[in-house]
Amino acid sequence: MKALLAIALTAALTGAAYADCPYPAAPTNLPDGRTATMEDMLAGQKSVKEYQKAIDAYVACIDKELDDAITKGGDSLKPQQKTDMQKMEAQKHNAAVDQEQSVADRFNEQVKAFKARSADKKN
Repeated sequence: MKALLAIALTAALTGAAYADCPYPAAPTNLPDGRTATMEDMLAGQKSVKEYQKAIDAYVACIDKELDDAITKGGDSLKPQQKTDMQKMEAQKHNAAVDQEQSVADRFNEQVKAFKARSADKKN
Protein backbone atom coordinates (compact mmCIF):
# COMPACT_ATOMS: atom_id res chain seq x y z
CA MET A 1 0.00 0.00 0.00
CA LYS A 2 2.87 2.39 0.83
CA ALA A 3 4.46 1.68 -2.55
CA LEU A 4 1.21 2.51 -4.32
CA LEU A 5 0.90 5.75 -2.39
CA ALA A 6 4.51 6.65 -3.21
CA ILE A 7 3.93 6.00 -6.92
CA ALA A 8 0.77 8.10 -6.88
CA LEU A 9 2.60 10.95 -5.13
CA THR A 10 5.44 10.87 -7.65
CA ALA A 11 3.01 10.84 -10.57
CA ALA A 12 1.04 13.73 -9.12
CA LEU A 13 4.13 15.82 -8.47
CA THR A 14 5.67 15.00 -11.84
CA GLY A 15 2.47 15.76 -13.72
CA ALA A 16 2.13 19.08 -11.98
CA ALA A 17 5.78 19.83 -12.53
CA TYR A 18 5.45 20.06 -16.29
CA ALA A 19 1.86 21.17 -16.75
CA ASP A 20 2.70 24.88 -17.01
CA CYS A 21 5.72 24.53 -19.30
CA PRO A 22 4.50 24.27 -22.87
CA TYR A 23 7.07 22.93 -25.31
CA PRO A 24 7.78 25.56 -27.99
CA ALA A 25 7.15 24.70 -31.62
CA ALA A 26 10.15 24.80 -33.91
CA PRO A 27 10.04 27.41 -36.68
CA THR A 28 8.53 26.08 -39.87
CA ASN A 29 9.50 28.99 -42.09
CA LEU A 30 13.25 28.52 -42.46
CA PRO A 31 14.37 29.94 -45.80
CA ASP A 32 15.94 27.97 -48.63
CA GLY A 33 19.39 29.50 -48.98
CA ARG A 34 19.55 28.58 -52.67
CA THR A 35 16.63 30.90 -53.52
CA ALA A 36 16.07 33.17 -50.51
CA THR A 37 16.47 36.92 -50.51
CA MET A 38 18.45 38.72 -47.83
CA GLU A 39 15.14 39.68 -46.22
CA ASP A 40 14.10 36.01 -46.15
CA MET A 41 17.37 35.07 -44.48
CA LEU A 42 17.01 37.82 -41.88
CA ALA A 43 13.44 36.72 -41.16
CA GLY A 44 14.69 33.14 -40.76
CA GLN A 45 17.41 34.32 -38.41
CA LYS A 46 14.82 36.17 -36.35
CA SER A 47 12.65 33.02 -36.16
CA VAL A 48 15.60 30.94 -34.99
CA LYS A 49 16.55 33.50 -32.33
CA GLU A 50 12.95 33.64 -31.07
CA TYR A 51 12.87 29.85 -30.95
CA GLN A 52 16.13 29.79 -28.99
CA LYS A 53 14.64 32.23 -26.47
CA ALA A 54 11.52 30.06 -26.20
CA ILE A 55 13.63 26.95 -25.59
CA ASP A 56 15.62 28.81 -22.92
CA ALA A 57 12.34 29.82 -21.24
CA TYR A 58 11.04 26.24 -21.46
CA VAL A 59 14.20 24.82 -19.90
CA ALA A 60 14.11 27.41 -17.12
CA CYS A 61 10.44 26.57 -16.53
CA ILE A 62 10.97 22.82 -16.23
CA ASP A 63 13.97 23.41 -13.96
CA LYS A 64 11.86 25.62 -11.70
CA GLU A 65 8.90 23.26 -11.77
CA LEU A 66 11.16 20.36 -10.77
CA ASP A 67 12.61 22.35 -7.89
CA ASP A 68 9.11 23.35 -6.79
CA ALA A 69 7.85 19.74 -6.98
CA ILE A 70 10.78 18.46 -4.93
CA THR A 71 10.24 21.20 -2.36
CA LYS A 72 6.51 20.44 -2.26
CA GLY A 73 7.19 16.72 -1.86
CA GLY A 74 9.55 17.44 1.00
CA ASP A 75 10.33 14.55 3.29
CA SER A 76 7.57 12.41 1.82
CA LEU A 77 9.66 11.89 -1.35
CA LYS A 78 11.87 8.86 -1.27
CA PRO A 79 15.35 9.27 -2.79
CA GLN A 80 14.38 7.10 -5.79
CA GLN A 81 11.32 9.27 -6.48
CA LYS A 82 13.46 12.39 -6.46
CA THR A 83 16.00 10.69 -8.74
CA ASP A 84 13.26 9.61 -11.15
CA MET A 85 11.89 13.15 -11.30
CA GLN A 86 15.37 14.54 -11.93
CA LYS A 87 15.99 11.99 -14.70
CA MET A 88 12.71 12.91 -16.38
CA GLU A 89 13.57 16.60 -16.22
CA ALA A 90 17.06 15.93 -17.60
CA GLN A 91 15.59 13.97 -20.52
CA LYS A 92 13.18 16.80 -21.34
CA HIS A 93 15.96 19.36 -20.95
CA ASN A 94 18.34 17.43 -23.22
CA ALA A 95 15.66 16.78 -25.84
CA ALA A 96 14.84 20.50 -25.98
CA VAL A 97 18.50 21.45 -26.36
CA ASP A 98 18.98 18.79 -29.04
CA GLN A 99 15.97 20.11 -30.96
CA GLU A 100 17.27 23.68 -30.63
CA GLN A 101 20.65 22.58 -32.01
CA SER A 102 18.96 20.78 -34.89
CA VAL A 103 17.06 23.92 -35.87
CA ALA A 104 20.23 26.02 -35.64
CA ASP A 105 22.16 23.48 -37.74
CA ARG A 106 19.45 23.46 -40.43
CA PHE A 107 19.42 27.25 -40.56
CA ASN A 108 23.23 27.40 -40.70
CA GLU A 109 23.18 25.06 -43.70
CA GLN A 110 20.83 27.49 -45.44
CA VAL A 111 23.15 30.39 -44.55
CA LYS A 112 26.04 28.49 -46.17
CA ALA A 113 23.95 27.88 -49.29
CA PHE A 114 22.95 31.56 -49.39
CA LYS A 115 26.57 32.70 -49.03
CA ALA A 116 27.74 30.26 -51.68
CA ARG A 117 25.08 31.54 -54.06
CA SER A 118 26.04 35.14 -53.30
CA ALA A 119 29.72 34.35 -53.91
CA ASP A 120 28.86 32.74 -57.27
CA LYS A 121 27.05 35.91 -58.35
CA LYS A 122 30.16 38.01 -57.59
CA ASN A 123 32.37 35.85 -59.81
